[in-house]
Amino acid sequence: MGIEVRQVTKTFGSIKALDQVSIHLQENKIYGLLGNNGAGKTTLFNVITSRLYADSGEILIDGEKAPDSDRALGKVYMMGEQNLFPENMRVKKAFAVTGLFYPAFDLAYANELADRFGLSMKKKIASLSTGYASIFRLILALAVNTPYLLLDEPVLGLDARHRDMFYKLLIGKFSRQPCTIVVSTHMIQEAANLIEHVLIIRDGQIIKNQPSEELLAGSYTVSGPADRVAAYVQDKKVISADSLGGLKTACIEGQPAADGIPHGLEISKPNLQDYFVSLMNGGGTQ
Repeated sequence: MGIEVRQVTKTFGSIKALDQVSIHLQENKIYGLLGNNGAGKTTLFNVITSRLYADSGEILIDGEKAPDSDRALGKVYMMGEQNLFPENMRVKKAFAVTGLFYPAFDLAYANELADRFGLSMKKKIASLSTGYASIFRLILALAVNTPYLLLDEPVLGLDARHRDMFYKLLIGKFSRQPCTIVVSTHMIQEAANLIEHVLIIRDGQIIKNQPSEELLAGSYTVSGPADRVAAYVQDKKVISADSLGGLKTACIEGQPAADGIPHGLEISKPNLQDYFVSLMNGGGTQ
């Protein structure tokens, strides 16, 4: 059935972190949750997992109201930046404790991943570097085996090699044991090949909620001399436009005309990161 977020609002003082958010996270699909800092991504994750309570609206996990059901909440694991273990606890003990709360936690696999990443089981959590603290949390997420996995900035502090390892491991996990994965990340281009469905949040509101291919197929970029681009886009829905010297590039919603484009202009398709940046810069919505 999935996770249903229905008309959820959450405020902090005068700041509306979530504003009437409604989404349906379907089973066995990989989502990308994209947004600028402060857009509401982490707040949404925290409300889904009942680390925070919504002011209004409701969360259903496989049909059960989340705050009222420990069974429902046990189906969701959130990996965030915050360490939830005592700082003097060692990695080995933290793995054991996780198994108490999540019966499907694969301790043998967690130990294997620790060895592959070079994470010492004897290390105290408080002594881990930023990168290895992320690796520690990633290992828990990869081994916990819940039906729903929320990853908040999962590659924070990781070098390129470890990021590549993680993406491959995540794909492997999904292939072996399909589940719903929601990845919130600023490393959009690195994660783009994983993402099946895109959610874009801005100022607490979901402004895009579409399959990745459909989202990107619905726009294109045109570039060339600034005056020619300006003339071309006059009757188009422009998402954003940038100029550099005498050249201009515009991201446009829709499809280019079948009869071609004016001489001197180039048409291309944006990748997910380019589309996101254009949308944020241009202020477009739906």
